[in-house]
Amino acid sequence: MLTLLVVTKMVCEIALLSLLGRGVLALMAGANRSHNPFYGVLRLATQPFVRAVAFISPKVVLPSHHALVAFCVLAVLWLAVTLAKIQHCLRVGVSFCQ
Repeated sequence: MLTLLVVTKMVCEIALLSLLGRGVLALMAGANRSHNPFYGVLRLATQPFVRAVAFISPKVVLPSHHALVAFCVLAVLWLAVTLAKIQHCLRVGVSFCQ
């Protein structure tokens, strides 16, 4: 159980940091961001999460906002997994969670 929580939390953290980097780089690069190789790598890393959000979100959400919605969904998921990990560690004992 602990391994599943740790792996899920790690995937959320990597995706959140990639989405954050993608957003910062999009602001810095502007309209030429599609030619930036680092933006391409971050876009490739975050594309599965953005597509998943695009699939589950209603049609009212604009496609340009899917990355922001993915960030919010991942942040809530990260918080839920962190709380579940804390609860699990308190239940089994903190010494078993190291």
